[in-house]
Amino acid sequence: MGRQIPIHQLRNCCSIPRFSLSASSASPPARRHPNDLTLPSWHPLSDSNLSELSVAVSPPFSLAAARISSSPNSMASSSSAAASAAALEAVQVLVASLADDAPRVRDSALAALRDVAPLNPLLVLDCCATISRGGHRRFANMAGVFLVMASAVRALDRLDAEREFLRKIAKIATAEIVSSKDFNVDWQRAAATLLVAIGSHDPDLMMGEIFLYFSGPTSALPAMLQILADFASAEALQFTPRLKDVLLRVLPILGSVRDGQRPVFANAFKCWCQAAWLYIGDASSGLPFDDDVMSFMNSVFELLLKVWTGSRDLKVRLSSVEALGEMVGLVTRSQLKSALPRIIPAMLDLCKKDQEVAFTAAHSLHNLLNVSLLSESGPPLLEFEELNVVLITLLPLASFNNSKDERLYVSKGLKTYNELQHCFLVIGLVYPEDLCLFLLSKCRSKDEASIVGALGTIKHLLPRLLESWHTKQTLLVEIVKSLLEEQSLGIRMALAELIVVMASHCYLSGHPAELAVEFLVRHSAITDDDLNDLNTLKNEYFQDKRFEMKMSLAGLSDLRAVCEKSLLLLAITIPEMELVLWPFLLQLIIPKKYTGAVATVCKCITELCRHKLSQTNPLYTEFNASNEMPSPEYLFARLLVLLHNPLARGQLATQILTVLCYLGPLFPRNLSLFWEDEVPKMKAYISDPEDLKQDSTYQETWDDMILNFFAESLDVVNDNVWVISLGDAFARQYDLYATSDGHSALLHRCLGMLLQKVDDRIYVREKIDWMCRHSSMSIPVNRLGLAQGIGLVAASHLDTVLEKLKNILENAGQSALQRLLSFFSFREKVEDVDDTYAALALMYGYAARYAPSTVIEARINALVGTNMLGRFLHVQHPTAKQAVITAIDLLGRAVISAAEMGISFPLKRRDQLLEYVLTLMGRDQSDDLVDFSIELLQTQSVALSACTTLVSIEPRLPLETRNRVMKATLGFFALPTEPSNIVESLITNLIILLGAILLTSGEDGRSRAEQLLHILRQLDPYVSSSAEHQREGDGGSRSLSSLPSAFVLPNRDSLSLGERVMSYLPRCADTDDEVRKVAIQIIALFFNISLSLPKQKAANDIDLESSYGALSSLVDIVSVIRRASVDQIEVFHRVVSSVCILLSREELVVLLHSCTLATCDKVKQSADGSIQAIIVFIIRRGKDLREADVLRTTQSLLSSAVTLTDKHSRQEVLNAISCLAENTNHIVVFDEVLFVAGRDICTKDISRIRGGWAIQDVFYAFSQHKVLATRFLEYILFILHKEPVATNDSEKGENNSESSADDSILQATIFALNAFLRGGGKIGKQAVEQSYPSVLSALILKLGDLHSLAELGRNELLRSLLIAFRSFCDCVGDVEMGKILARDGEQTEKEKMIDLVQEVACSSSVKRPKEVLPTCAILSKSLNRNQRAEREAAAAALSEFIRHSEKEPALLEQIVEELCQHVTDDSPTVRSLCLRGLVQIPESHMLKYIQQVLGVILALLEDANESVQLTAVQCLLTVLNVSEQDAVEPILISLLVRLRNLQISMNTKMRSNAFAAYGALSSYGVGSQHHAFLEQIHATLPRLILHLHDKDLSVRLACRNAFQLLAPSMEVEGLSSLLNKQYFTYDRRSDYEDFIRDLTRQLCRLSPARVDSYLESAIQAFDAPWPIIQANAVCLVSCMLSFLDDQRFLAPYFSQVFAMLVGRMSQSPEAVVRASASSAMGLLIKRSNMLKPSSSQFDRVDPSQSSQHGDLHAKTSSEHQEENTVKPDGASQGEQ
Repeated sequence: MGRQIPIHQLRNCCSIPRFSLSASSASPPARRHPNDLTLPSWHPLSDSNLSELSVAVSPPFSLAAARISSSPNSMASSSSAAASAAALEAVQVLVASLADDAPRVRDSALAALRDVAPLNPLLVLDCCATISRGGHRRFANMAGVFLVMASAVRALDRLDAEREFLRKIAKIATAEIVSSKDFNVDWQRAAATLLVAIGSHDPDLMMGEIFLYFSGPTSALPAMLQILADFASAEALQFTPRLKDVLLRVLPILGSVRDGQRPVFANAFKCWCQAAWLYIGDASSGLPFDDDVMSFMNSVFELLLKVWTGSRDLKVRLSSVEALGEMVGLVTRSQLKSALPRIIPAMLDLCKKDQEVAFTAAHSLHNLLNVSLLSESGPPLLEFEELNVVLITLLPLASFNNSKDERLYVSKGLKTYNELQHCFLVIGLVYPEDLCLFLLSKCRSKDEASIVGALGTIKHLLPRLLESWHTKQTLLVEIVKSLLEEQSLGIRMALAELIVVMASHCYLSGHPAELAVEFLVRHSAITDDDLNDLNTLKNEYFQDKRFEMKMSLAGLSDLRAVCEKSLLLLAITIPEMELVLWPFLLQLIIPKKYTGAVATVCKCITELCRHKLSQTNPLYTEFNASNEMPSPEYLFARLLVLLHNPLARGQLATQILTVLCYLGPLFPRNLSLFWEDEVPKMKAYISDPEDLKQDSTYQETWDDMILNFFAESLDVVNDNVWVISLGDAFARQYDLYATSDGHSALLHRCLGMLLQKVDDRIYVREKIDWMCRHSSMSIPVNRLGLAQGIGLVAASHLDTVLEKLKNILENAGQSALQRLLSFFSFREKVEDVDDTYAALALMYGYAARYAPSTVIEARINALVGTNMLGRFLHVQHPTAKQAVITAIDLLGRAVISAAEMGISFPLKRRDQLLEYVLTLMGRDQSDDLVDFSIELLQTQSVALSACTTLVSIEPRLPLETRNRVMKATLGFFALPTEPSNIVESLITNLIILLGAILLTSGEDGRSRAEQLLHILRQLDPYVSSSAEHQREGDGGSRSLSSLPSAFVLPNRDSLSLGERVMSYLPRCADTDDEVRKVAIQIIALFFNISLSLPKQKAANDIDLESSYGALSSLVDIVSVIRRASVDQIEVFHRVVSSVCILLSREELVVLLHSCTLATCDKVKQSADGSIQAIIVFIIRRGKDLREADVLRTTQSLLSSAVTLTDKHSRQEVLNAISCLAENTNHIVVFDEVLFVAGRDICTKDISRIRGGWAIQDVFYAFSQHKVLATRFLEYILFILHKEPVATNDSEKGENNSESSADDSILQATIFALNAFLRGGGKIGKQAVEQSYPSVLSALILKLGDLHSLAELGRNELLRSLLIAFRSFCDCVGDVEMGKILARDGEQTEKEKMIDLVQEVACSSSVKRPKEVLPTCAILSKSLNRNQRAEREAAAAALSEFIRHSEKEPALLEQIVEELCQHVTDDSPTVRSLCLRGLVQIPESHMLKYIQQVLGVILALLEDANESVQLTAVQCLLTVLNVSEQDAVEPILISLLVRLRNLQISMNTKMRSNAFAAYGALSSYGVGSQHHAFLEQIHATLPRLILHLHDKDLSVRLACRNAFQLLAPSMEVEGLSSLLNKQYFTYDRRSDYEDFIRDLTRQLCRLSPARVDSYLESAIQAFDAPWPIIQANAVCLVSCMLSFLDDQRFLAPYFSQVFAMLVGRMSQSPEAVVRASASSAMGLLIKRSNMLKPSSSQFDRVDPSQSSQHGDLHAKTSSEHQEENTVKPDGASQGEQ
């Protein structure tokens, strides 16, 4: 844009010799030739292009300015001249401000100039013309200049709007426009706006100036044409009559216009034609075009049509077509008809472009068709045959609405589509039948886009041309029928949408309607699996070879959604379709290809049934009337199997159940009634899919529910004929389901259940054969379903089933040689044999499982005795092995079930079957071909379950078989944990197997004990293994039932009785009776051995008599333990009592030290018993423990508590710890617990410990203990007072580790306190209540201490303390205090901490007034502590507690004394808080201390610390509410003076409170101090006004409140009502300026004597440190000067303010100041008469008188005035 001039230089540029708009003589200017113009030398038109124009430089003071000060009757006073010069200079500065960098300044200057322009448009135009020298290259915002000039031109009246004057302005604008080749810059557009404004006054002049550039080639020609286009759009009524002149000048140069300029010309023609249409619409007569204009228009039309539309430039073609679209109605019909062969192809060609171009071309084509076909002037200009090319071209483009490839252009593309459809509609209105036939013919074409476009167009036009197309209904239906099998996705989408439209207008009925519905159903059946399988889609939905190239899965998904929605619309919203849909939709449920749409079809049927059930004709009547419909049995069979997947898309299962209820009349009556009860239950089970997914067995459960539902339905029907018919329906539906799908398996089971209800053996045998033929034994799910189905049949037809299975086995068998050869040849053949054997085995197994128990013994013995199952041992695939093992397991379960029913019989060859299972469970040598690791684990798990079943069957296992089983299975304990679900199941099955072996082994207890010992010996390596998963798999805990009774007698020391007793003591409380007995026997044996040994040194403290008595008690216990009447708890207590006596002190210590494993025993009852035993030991013998023993015991118990996760067991351990603390040295226990807590806090994330943090539970236990609660609370408070806060200063870096340890102890103490307060219950709460003052004081002091640490960034301790503090609030029931801490507790600023402590103290005082005295006594002593933070916290609390000491005068006096003593503390915070406390004295006692308090406040108002000063001001506000006149009056003026000094503080809080306090003192300004008080108010008023719009909100609010309080005392009439207006309370800048204007108007009218002082103060604020205050001062001063009428006051300040505004303020670095200065200058100029012209004619200025202004470096008048301005006495540079 070129070099730009700074603003201060621009202001000086306004004073250099300027181009004058005046004529060359003093007489009124004569009308001159348009080219007779005086221009400056820099003007572009002064060169050879316009050599006839003259150039001159005029004086700097133009005639526009001369009219201000020089008129025939004006007074030539110096003041008037100075004012005029200042006003002129202000306008110049405003014009220069248009180039400011800040947008708000430019906007303010622009607004001010627009306000000033109506006063003297000529002056504004003169200044703008002057600043425009050099154009945009020297002035940055030429756009603003031209906009101001445009406003001034519009404001000109008829006398001032002289043609010569407007011509000169037009020259400036045109000169700027032609300075650049481009026309897209804002300053050029603004120049065009100026020319349009000139044209509104004198269109001929403006157009004449523009026509100057039409005489020859010039780069400005496009810009001038654009101006004419803008003028035509803005002033259509003035432009249209002059169109002939425009065309006269434009036509000659059209032939030489280059392609780059042609779009501008075309756009101009478009705008001119639009203006002509507006003129026609507004004028009462016709178009005012003569023959010449029409000839010109025809010529332009021909040029655009024949030449420009053929350009290679797309922009040219597009703009030409757009112009032609507007011109077609303005040319003659003959010419239009002859042009149609050219114009239509041009438009159609552009319609094929992108969306932006196509929309414009389509709009023009729409206009053309409207004029050509729907004109009232004559018949259509185009026959339908001539429109074929239009239709052929547009139809493919109309397919957009169905295309998903243009998602980025949906908005514009939809507009284009609508325009195209408007074109079709215009043609259809003239040629409806022809268009219909054409569209139908295109539907038969091979072009996909044309077909899609035609279908979309028919959909769009059918509702609009319904009557005209009624005769073509049959043809349209036939076309739709022919397209139903089309492969194109776009065609299918269009058809789906068209079908709904046709149906809604009754175009579909009968067979075609059924085909359309089938079409929608077919595409609704696309499943999610289909979308992921292109082969399925290509084969079943799209047979087109181009499928892979054209298909879009997203498009298919959309097609499915459209078809589903269309089906529902047909069923719900179109009543006429009911006859088509019912019962036709029932037929669509059956075919396999429509399976995916069954949910949608069921929804539609449900809606139809809801409607039809309200009609007179029942459903079954219409159903039976249709012979092509499926039978009810067939429907039921289909829908029942489709229920299989409860999570299918579209809530398939729910929809099927719903539609079954509605179709109830089609079925036997009893069945319908049964369904009404059962269907809601089934729907409830699957109502929440997400909840259903949480159950891993949901599918199995749901299938069983379906089967039970079906079985009960058959029982309800009790009609053999209907059941057989239903069976036939099931049999015919096998082809509807894939064999790999669960639906086929469910179908097997359903058919098996049905055959169970049939008595016809021939029918049953036939259907069994059918089931086998339609099954796939190679697929596990189908194989299992078949086996279960066959088993269900066996429940009623066992012999028939066995006969069938025997035939299958005989036909499927192979010789060993054939099998061997097939193995070496084809692995697949081996697997086929495996599948057959697996299926047969399962069928035998389920047949035995479901068969009646009364008849299965012989069959099972025959099956096992013939070794038929031995043939299945050679299967190799894991799934086949699992099937064979499952079959053996089912045989065993059948025997067990028979035994449970009283039909017991042994299973022959049971051991051989076990061998079969163990053989199938192992890994074969050939398994390395495929990795069957997971399958192998599953096989082994199934095998263990089968072994358990076989072991549980008579006869008992022989020793050899038992050892074989154990050897093969015990190794599973070493399995890794992953995959967890399989391994966990396997281990569980193994443990169950071991239990079964123990239960069935041996004849007496001794043999069982030997067996158990054998198992334990086998488990020993796993029990002691270092691998965690092997230890977790230990099943030995269940096997401690029989131990041998003989032991070698060792010495007592080697027995390690403490550890051994602790190991076996948990078993004495085991859940198994045998285990308890053996454990007691072992313990008795140990002590028996120990007592038989010689007396050892370690046993000196043993009393033998008591020991033998205790041993005898143990022996007695063993003899009675099996009695049912014996209380086992009492037995265990007797055992523990005996053991307590038998143990020596050292053994007791060892036992307590090793108690961790026992207390964490996996058997909960055993663990609890161990803990109870430890408690008994501690209570009875705790006095024997030393401090070291107590410490180690505490550590062991704490380790147990940490290990345990069960809440009850952990609580028992906590009771033991509490017992230890109660019966021993509690300080040792507390210290150890606190140490462990601190260590855990430092090393662990205690919030994520599984089962919770055990130490916290220990704290809870202490707090709930009757004896320990008070002790522990005192201990915690002692630690809190004792533990210092480590600051980790850099100078003490060597103590960091020690400080960290201290912090951990402190944090643990805080956590302990929190736990005590949270979990203490009634006991803990009672202890807290008793120590309330101590706890609260400690928390408050520590809160202050830790806040000082938080300020350094260490917040952990503070957070912990706050949690404890809130727990304290909950404990004592102080909800309000808890809310306070939750809201503000974590604030780290000191002020927030002070507020928090005060609010806490307030809450405590309100809640517990009786505790104030002891609490204050503790806190008063804390004021003398060394730690500053604690002194601050104590002072904060006391400053609040003092409010609640009204009933304690002695306490109040003590607190006041303490606070007064510490008001000189070295901590500013303490000083502030002491002062706060003093002003909180209860109101009833305040008068006693008021003088003392006010004296402290007055002193602290001058404190060196600003925060203390702020506190003093705030406290003054508080005290003034209760102070009497006598107390305040002596110091009133002193307070006002000090507050005035604080009002200019940079601290916003200080300013706001100082203003608020100033307002609060208003009530004391009476009496002897009234006059002095009034003077102080008026001295402060300007500052108060300026800060009403302070940057800070609090200052603004305080000033408003103070203003309202002081207003009654200011003695200004109407001021209070002014303050009640809304704008006084608003924060918008505009509202504040409105208030200033109204306020200054009042002040200048009612208090003119004080305006002088107001102005002085406001002018001083020009130097305020806040830019916003400077801006406010500018606004205030300008408003006062604008409303002040007294020239005596105005004269001294007007020039000074103008000088400052023009000088310093307009050059301020702050935009808000510059913007305010601009507005102020505009206001002063507008409110004064400086710019008001006194003559309506131009006056010539003597050039000789202007020579004094020729110096470019001469100072401006404002600069002289600013230099000579003398500031008032006592004024400072800043605001005072």
